[in-house]
Amino acid sequence: MKRLSLLTLTFLFCASAFAQLKMPAPSPLSTVTQAVGMAEISVKYSRPSAKGRKVYGDLVPFDKVWRTGANRPTKIKFDDEILFEGNKVPAGEYTLVTIPTATEWTIILNKDSKGNGAFSYLEADDVLRFKAKVQKSTATTETFTINFANITDNTAQIEILWENTAVRFKIENEIASKIEKQITAQLNPTKDAGTYSQIAGYYLDTNQKMPEALELITKSTDLAPRYWTLHTKAKIQAKMGKNTEAIETCQKSIELAKKDGDEGYVKMNEKLIEQIKKSK
Repeated sequence: MKRLSLLTLTFLFCASAFAQLKMPAPSPLSTVTQAVGMAEISVKYSRPSAKGRKVYGDLVPFDKVWRTGANRPTKIKFDDEILFEGNKVPAGEYTLVTIPTATEWTIILNKDSKGNGAFSYLEADDVLRFKAKVQKSTATTETFTINFANITDNTAQIEILWENTAVRFKIENEIASKIEKQITAQLNPTKDAGTYSQIAGYYLDTNQKMPEALELITKSTDLAPRYWTLHTKAKIQAKMGKNTEAIETCQKSIELAKKDGDEGYVKMNEKLIEQIKKSK
């Protein structure tokens, strides 16, 4: 009995030592995070590699719910309302599952973020379903990848890449109304040249409210004439077709830029003057 107990203890010790070995995961965990508009979006997923295997239609069967990764459910989290291909989804954490086919995938956001992805999937818990086309590529992606691509001020694409297949869908964070609320709050009341300039620059960049933009940038340059804000004013004037005034503003900007030794702004103003003259 004593010998048996000693053997048992030795076995248990060896098993415990083996269990403590730290090994690299065959499908390592990854998190990709991106700011889109005023939201922060993160995707947490495992990354299997093809390793010579045929992926879609074999390793990943067609027409079946897939956890879109390996080992654990793929989670997507965002802190503000997001539009997925035009469909609104409230801020929160969701499980991202898919149903691949050869020509299109069904993309699913499911509210069961605590379960085990496809293995605990219930269609009744779906928050959103939509279709995304399959795009084929000559380039091969060996390791399963989820990326953010084609990023603008308030949009991006989530792309899913593996083997020679790419699936992309658009996400969007609506920002215009939020920015307008901030603008209203900042302008009531304010007499700050920097705030006036920032708002005018936003209107210029988004090609809206040009009369308001000109009024605000004029207030800014009247309070504190700077060659960079004068350049913004010239661009707004040119956008509104006020070419003579725009050239005069450029010349004022050039004069101040030269005094400050900023040749970059001198060249930008000269280029703008050339563009205005060509447009006449």
